Amino acid sequence: MAEQVLSRPGRRDPGRARGGSGGRPAAVPDGGPNGRFLRTLRRHLAAHGFLIGAVLCFAMFSWYPMIREIIMSFQQTHRDKITRQPKTTWAGLQNYTRIIHDPTFAQAWKNTVEFSLLALLIGFAVPFVTAIILNELRHARGYLRILVYLPVMLPPASALLLFQYFYDPNYGLFDHLLRMLHLPTSQFVQSSSSALVSVTVASTWMNMGGTTLIYLAALQNIPGELYEAAELDGAGILGRIRHVTIPQTRLILSMMLMLQIVGTMQLFIEPFILTNGGAGPNNSTVSVVNLIYQYAFNLSGSSNYNSASALGVLLMLVLGVFSAGYLWLSRDRD
Repeated sequence: MAEQVLSRPGRRDPGRARGGSGGRPAAVPDGGPNGRFLRTLRRHLAAHGFLIGAVLCFAMFSWYPMIREIIMSFQQTHRDKITRQPKTTWAGLQNYTRIIHDPTFAQAWKNTVEFSLLALLIGFAVPFVTAIILNELRHARGYLRILVYLPVMLPPASALLLFQYFYDPNYGLFDHLLRMLHLPTSQFVQSSSSALVSVTVASTWMNMGGTTLIYLAALQNIPGELYEAAELDGAGILGRIRHVTIPQTRLILSMMLMLQIVGTMQLFIEPFILTNGGAGPNNSTVSVVNLIYQYAFNLSGSSNYNSASALGVLLMLVLGVFSAGYLWLSRDRD
């Protein structure tokens, strides 16, 4: 009787209704080759859409200005005598000859190189030492990290205006402290002998927070067993830093060294605000980028954009050669 009921037409086997033996669900059809093709096409279109957007942003805001700058450095713009409209002519190397014979050209490169060296002595060592001290502390670590990173969160103009007040020879904080300690006061940015050092100190204070946190992250990845082994071998604090800390952070140190040199060679905003225009006393703080600004906006004449472009191309070539040499040396070393 049970067999007759199960075999009666119109009654479906529950196992068969669920899609086969054992109650396993039936495979959902994938739409065949066309469905797989459409899914692959949508996935590739989304990926290439994001890629094309990034490439267009780079092309518009990075590559096009670079190519345009190179073209403008070989051109000269002047107004037509009849139509009074801007007219561009091919100038060859005239713009490069003009900026090389400018007396400020050599001074600007000298100041830029000196600032980079001072930044390496002050701005490269201070963040690394600060990161080592923060890594060794056991209490108030988070508060001290915020304190170190706080200058980075300030707008650069606000931070530099604060230092401009500190450097003021009449009511500045630094000279006031020197008077309280019965020490000789200084002119800071008002003196050609101390202006560049004062700019370096302000720049280091502004930018050391981010670099310190990068160093601190690298230090926390060093295995503690290495320090324990160095202590067992009788190494002191300086010995542990020399034989453990520096070798273990060599890659991050070399990368930050390259980035700092490239960044300091583009010095502009610090002397521009601290010395009211960037030149400083006797052109002691004029930099290459500041000279580009002067060519483009401060000097008279209609072809100064072309001279500024020529100087920008020279700076780009110097930084490009340095970056290529660094990458070549680091590749051989690794």
